[in-house]
Amino acid sequence: MKLSKSVKPISYLKKNTAEAIREVHENHSPMIITQNGEAKAVLIDIAEYEQDKESFAMLKMIAQSKAAYASGDFKSAKKAFSDIRKSIKELQA
Repeated sequence: MKLSKSVKPISYLKKNTAEAIREVHENHSPMIITQNGEAKAVLIDIAEYEQDKESFAMLKMIAQSKAAYASGDFKSAKKAFSDIRKSIKELQA
């Protein structure tokens, strides 16, 4: 993916909105929108956006888990499953 080919001024987006959306959707590549010669926004396909959000959420969970582990804030799998079984029994009672 060459970003240099997908950099467009905001005037292009204003005049060719439908075309820009079609291009982003079909090519599965983002379009960089510039204003006064500076990159200001990115236009991406909704499926790509949703995938990125899911990926970022997973990375955030991994980072939080790593930090919790480093600080000693964790329990063994044996203890975790024991706690789950106990909670289930309490709910059924």
